[in-house]
Amino acid sequence: MKHNFDEVVDRRGTECKKWDTYPADVIPMWIADTDFKCPEPVVAAMIKRAGHGIYGYPVNSSNFNKAIKNWQQKRFGWEIAEEWVEYTPAVVPAIVFAIRAFTQPGDHIVLQMPAYHPFHQIIPDNGRIIAGNELLLQDGHYVIDFADLEKKLSHPRARMLLLCNPHNPVGRCFTREELLKIGNLCIANQVLVVADEIHADIIYAGHRHIPFATLSEAIANNCIVCVNPSKTFNIAGVRTGAAITPNKALRTALHESVANNKAYGRTIFGTLPVEVAYNECDYYADQLVEYLQGNLAYMLDFFATRISAIQVVKPEATYLIWLDCRQLQMSAADLQKLFLEKAKVAMNEGSTFGPGGTGFMRMNIACRREVLEQALLRIETAVNGLN
Repeated sequence: MKHNFDEVVDRRGTECKKWDTYPADVIPMWIADTDFKCPEPVVAAMIKRAGHGIYGYPVNSSNFNKAIKNWQQKRFGWEIAEEWVEYTPAVVPAIVFAIRAFTQPGDHIVLQMPAYHPFHQIIPDNGRIIAGNELLLQDGHYVIDFADLEKKLSHPRARMLLLCNPHNPVGRCFTREELLKIGNLCIANQVLVVADEIHADIIYAGHRHIPFATLSEAIANNCIVCVNPSKTFNIAGVRTGAAITPNKALRTALHESVANNKAYGRTIFGTLPVEVAYNECDYYADQLVEYLQGNLAYMLDFFATRISAIQVVKPEATYLIWLDCRQLQMSAADLQKLFLEKAKVAMNEGSTFGPGGTGFMRMNIACRREVLEQALLRIETAVNGLN
C-alpha cells in the first residue's frame, strides 16, 4: 500500500490539542503528534468496529500481546514472550506505575537532561527526587557524561534510571556501546532501568534502534521497556501502550502497581488500532520515515543557507528537532515570544525540558512539506527582522 503524506487534513475544530490550542494564524509545530492520517487499515478497522453499535466491557484478548511481540520481532529482532507484555494506558502512566512499584518517596531517579517535560512532573509529583545527568553538546552532537552518570547512579538513594531512547528532545539514537555502558553501570549500582522507547520506529539513515533488553541477559533482567505506536501511526489519542518486562519478579511487582491503580482495563478503541498497526502497517512506518527524511533534509538546508543564526542539532531519530538559538542571546520568554508572536509558529520552549534546555526550541516536522515550508519562511522573516 502507498500512503499519501501530502494529503490535506484539516484538524482545526476537532478538539485537537495541537491545532486548537493556538489562534488560527499560528502554525502549530509543538506537541509530538503528526498531521498525517492514520494508516488505512487502522481507519477501516475502527469504522467497522464502531458500526457494531455496542461498546461494552472487552475481554483481555491475547491479540494485543501478540501484536506487541510481532512488532518487536520483525522490526528489531527482539524475541519476547507474550507474558512479558503488560497493557498500560500509554507510556507515561507505565513509568508512573514503575516509580510507585520500585522506588520510595525521597529516592533518586536519574534523568538525562534536557528531558521530556512530563518526566519533570511525574517524578516530584510522586515524592521522588530528580537526579539530572546533563548531556553534553559537543560539535553539534550530544554525548553522555558518563563520569557524572556514574556519580548520580552511585548515590545511596538512587533507585531508577529513566532512559529515553531515542531521546526526546535532542534526537539521539544511542549506540550499542553507550547502552551497554549505561546498563552495566546500573547493574553495578543496583539501579533499575525503565526505558521509554516510544520513538523507536523513527530512525534516520545510518542509525539503528537497539531495544535496551536485547543488550545482555543481565541487563534484560534489570529493565522494563515501554513502547507505544502512537508516534509512528498518529494514534496518541487512543491512550494505549505496553510495558515489556523479561524479569518475572519485576513483572509481577509492576502488575501489582498497575492493578492497585485499577489501570488494567483495556479499551475497545485502544487496543484495536495498536493491533492493526503493528500487524498490518509496516509499509506506513517505512514510508513515514522516508517522508520525514525529506522534511529533515529540506529543513537542514534551509537553516544552513537562510537562518544561520540558529543551529540545528541534526537528529538521529524522532521528528522532534532541537534548535540551538543561543546566538540570538534572548531570554527564554523573549525566545518564545519571537516564534509565537512574531513568526506565528508554535514550538516548545527549551527551558521546559530542564537543565541544558535554555536557549533552545523544539520543533515538530511531522507535517506536510508545504506547511514546513511556510513555517520556515515565517521563522526566517522573524529572525532576520531582529537585525
